[in-house]
Amino acid sequence: MGFEVVTEKRVSRWYFGGLSSCAAACCTHPLDLIKVHLQTQQEVKMRMTGMALRVVRSDGVLALYSGLSASMCRQLTYSMTRFAIYETVRDMVADGNHGPMPFYQKVLLASFGGLIGGFIGTPADMVNVRMQNDVKLPPELRRSYAHALDGVIRVWREEGIRKLFSGASMASSRGALVSVGQLSCYDQAKQLVLGTGILTDNIATHFIASFIAGGCATVLCQPMDVVKTRLMNSKGEYRVRAFGIDSSSGLNFGLVPAGIRLIPHTVLTFIFLEQLRLYFGIRVITST
Repeated sequence: MGFEVVTEKRVSRWYFGGLSSCAAACCTHPLDLIKVHLQTQQEVKMRMTGMALRVVRSDGVLALYSGLSASMCRQLTYSMTRFAIYETVRDMVADGNHGPMPFYQKVLLASFGGLIGGFIGTPADMVNVRMQNDVKLPPELRRSYAHALDGVIRVWREEGIRKLFSGASMASSRGALVSVGQLSCYDQAKQLVLGTGILTDNIATHFIASFIAGGCATVLCQPMDVVKTRLMNSKGEYRVRAFGIDSSSGLNFGLVPAGIRLIPHTVLTFIFLEQLRLYFGIRVITST
């Protein structure tokens, strides 16, 4: 006579990724702002610490949170879309196959989710970049958007709807690369860590897997991130060509500043996401 084993697990709700990304962005926004300032330098003049001190000295500590509303708007469009696509399809496929997806399928799915999310989030992303960069401009050159919605409306009225999607191809490409680094690499790293049998599904596992994912995402997306940021902030001095970007200056790739921002953001996003899943996720009961 056999015994039926009943197991319970929690799966994420489609909007948890967007909420987790918003919470992480609130914590790492100053790092994101400094990264944008470094990427929009015409020449490499200042490093990360020097740029942070300059912002605080000229406009105060709160200036490090310039553009926070646009950052939230971006996460609620870009991140919520890519997480919703990836996690919904992944869970459906896993249930049908009675096991995890192969890594190459995770990569393809993450790419697709990031591509769609990057395009949808382009208007908020552009306003975010502009609001962050305003801090270092002279008062007469600042765009001075009151908040994210004001920025979107003013760009639409003053520059046309096409300008809202300036850099959309780069944002979509970057979104695909970041999603491969974050979503698929996180899932795979977590699967490998749990497979060792040393750690369980706890915060230590989430930290290790998300740290690996953040490193992968930084390496994959950094060159594209610089191009996207400069396009969105430009007033016409940059033009996209078939194989890159045409401008009068070189690109400051700044891998270390990007990692200092993206790795903590990735770690916090997945820790928040896993906590939401464990405590507020959908209960799925299976019997074997």
